[in-house]
Amino acid sequence: MGSLGVDFVSPNEEMELEFDPSALPPFKLSEIRSAIPKHCWVKNPWRSLSYVLRDIVIVFALLAMAIFLDSWKFWPLYWGLQGTMFWALFVLGHDCGHGSFSDSTLLNNVVGHILHSFILVPYHGWRISHKTHHQNHGNVEADESWVPMPEKLYKELDFTTKFFRFKVPFPLLAYPMYLVSRSPGKKGSHFNPYSELFQPNERKFVVTSTLCWTIMVALLFYLNSVVGSLQLLKLYGIPYMGILIINEFSVLKLVIFRGL
Repeated sequence: MGSLGVDFVSPNEEMELEFDPSALPPFKLSEIRSAIPKHCWVKNPWRSLSYVLRDIVIVFALLAMAIFLDSWKFWPLYWGLQGTMFWALFVLGHDCGHGSFSDSTLLNNVVGHILHSFILVPYHGWRISHKTHHQNHGNVEADESWVPMPEKLYKELDFTTKFFRFKVPFPLLAYPMYLVSRSPGKKGSHFNPYSELFQPNERKFVVTSTLCWTIMVALLFYLNSVVGSLQLLKLYGIPYMGILIINEFSVLKLVIFRGL
């Protein structure tokens, strides 16, 4: 309410009020593509690799600073910065999965495995299910992730599942749980090559990713025996939680539908 007793609506709020999510967009996908400059479609592997090198250097520089300072004045800053960098590694691996990192499938897969295994994501398992997500975006029945749970399904969940998925702080673990057992109402695992997520010709890729993930877990167990669980938690565990926070609490406005 304004000072003169008149309701004031900002331009952004006005656009939201006028937006009809069920209406077709006033443009075609081809028009969006044609509006993007041609040089933006060129995949430069050297430029992509330079981003990987830059981010890896930052990650290890932050690690070195944290180990050297080992101060509770620095740890909170480290966790925020390193958590952001872990997410940056996920995004680069995400682009490898989409094929936008380079035109080389081999390069995409090698870099994707290195980056995603480091942050405990099975690269091929995630890549394949993520493709399903984009092919069915917003479809309650067919989308792989980021859809609301139907009330009927929620009421059918047992107490343990409800507690560990919806009671703080357990929702922070929703993403690892999703990788292991997918969302409630869906069967399979991103680690199991025989999961219904995957076609028979994709099983060998899933085996490779699960093996890489296992090697990273084994490395973490080894580091735990060397530096101790508390130090490993501070150096790796808490920054890893940063990925989960960003992943779970991103603000999204989506059109959700069913039956199409």
